[in-house]
Amino acid sequence: MDYYKFGQRIRKLRKARGLSQEMFAEMLDISVTHMSHIETANTKMSFSLVRKIAEILDVSLDYLVYDKERNENSFSQQLAEITSNCSDKDKRIILDTVKAMVDSFEVNNSNN
Repeated sequence: MDYYKFGQRIRKLRKARGLSQEMFAEMLDISVTHMSHIETANTKMSFSLVRKIAEILDVSLDYLVYDKERNENSFSQQLAEITSNCSDKDKRIILDTVKAMVDSFEVNNSNN
């Protein structure tokens, strides 16, 4: 496992959720220094901490460790990441747009 990429993935996910290192470290019950060392690959961590990080960031362990899903949830997680900074109103607009697109695909495919 590439610990540097792993740490950078954690950093990216943390920032996408609007969490500072201080906030995230507090949620994990670790020091800010330890959090910094995780993100810069200057330390290794226990499995229980990796699991807790995945839970808080709301991603699977596969996604966190391998940067990909081994199941069908990758689209859901990508969508969650993309919309993580959107308001509920914006998310509703996005959902309605996707529904309209799917309906249009179904109509167009049934005509062929």
